Amino acid sequence: MNNRRSFFRKSAAIGFGAFGLNSLYNELHAESFSEAEKLWNDNGADNEDYWSVIQDAYTASKSDIIILNNGGVSPSPIAVQEALEKYNKAAAQGPSYYMWRIIDKGREPLRQRLARLGGCDAEEIAINRNATEALNTIIFGLPLEKGDEIIGTIQDYPNMIQAWKQREMRDGLVYKQLSFDFPIENDEQIVKAFADAVTPKTKIIHVTHIINWVGQIMPVKKICDMAHSKGIEVVVDGAHTFGLLDYKIPDLDCDYFGTSLHKFLSAPVGSGMMWIKKEKIEKIWPLLCNSQPKSKDIRKFETLGTRSFCIEQAIGEAINFQEGIGSKRKQERVHYLKKYWAEKALQIPGVKIHTSLKPEYSCAIAGVSIDGMKPEELDSKLMKDHQIHTVGINWENIHCVRVTPHVYTKISDLNKLVGALEKIAKKA
Repeated sequence: MNNRRSFFRKSAAIGFGAFGLNSLYNELHAESFSEAEKLWNDNGADNEDYWSVIQDAYTASKSDIIILNNGGVSPSPIAVQEALEKYNKAAAQGPSYYMWRIIDKGREPLRQRLARLGGCDAEEIAINRNATEALNTIIFGLPLEKGDEIIGTIQDYPNMIQAWKQREMRDGLVYKQLSFDFPIENDEQIVKAFADAVTPKTKIIHVTHIINWVGQIMPVKKICDMAHSKGIEVVVDGAHTFGLLDYKIPDLDCDYFGTSLHKFLSAPVGSGMMWIKKEKIEKIWPLLCNSQPKSKDIRKFETLGTRSFCIEQAIGEAINFQEGIGSKRKQERVHYLKKYWAEKALQIPGVKIHTSLKPEYSCAIAGVSIDGMKPEELDSKLMKDHQIHTVGINWENIHCVRVTPHVYTKISDLNKLVGALEKIAKKA
């Protein structure tokens, strides 16, 4: 009997551990974060004593290489790593039982917590695997007809561009792409470009909240206001903003939103989220089959078949970690880190920064180049000679190396980046 009770207590802990007193965040980080609060002051963004505690919560802060490609995918803090390991070990004891009857029951509490973080109704949140899946669900699910127009940009993420082009080929839609020369420090210039492209046939505007190539923050709310005044809906790619910028999804006033949680939220790789305004859920077809495709229930988008329930549930510890820092504080810190290295790099002859350093126009991501050197060459030299991992960008009119710090990034690492750029520029 005691073994039976122990079994059911263990099962309950497996399914709902992230949101109870026994969460791994509470066990591993809460006490040190509480102590770190005593170090906080008005100059918090550059309070290295405070942020060293956050850095220690990531094993990545002690990596053999300096990781500055967090715009691709971010490492997880220790609590998230251990949560994923815990769920995987539990599931391995009997996948069909632990996954479907225990771990999967944690989805509704997780939905509630994601909704709280996003400032929206839980009935508007679907949990999936990444921004591509979320936004492709919306793009292919919208009931559009031949001749309907969509406006995007050539600087949008390739998977979204290809999705719209497939709908154009398949359904006879008209997909129009604007082009911008970033950085731009004028919201009205961007809004006007979208407005000027609108015709009576325009049905959808697709906006990337942060342009992943160079980090430009797009004026989403202003674009949405313009679009709605003309009866147009807006799809927002929030892959790089959720967990980074301090906002709530309804603040954007968009109609549809998708994001990856394995970027700045630091959730496990392969976790994402979709948001659809409640009154619009019914008209969107699921990307994968569902028995009630015209349902008003957001869960119709979660019939993915067998997937990693373990990854899904470990998201909960990433939310705990995020809330332990605070979204506003996190945004200010990451912007400070970007500005710290970029301002120093600007002083190096031959070095160019391709991103605004003003907080209203950028946050984590910045593009850098050296005169006479291709992005892939600079990327290779940073890694080979200095063990600094970045990514070379050659996309349309954008040619630079993307550098993206995170909260675990140390000032000493950024000093090494600047030193490396100086050495490389002298030899270029």
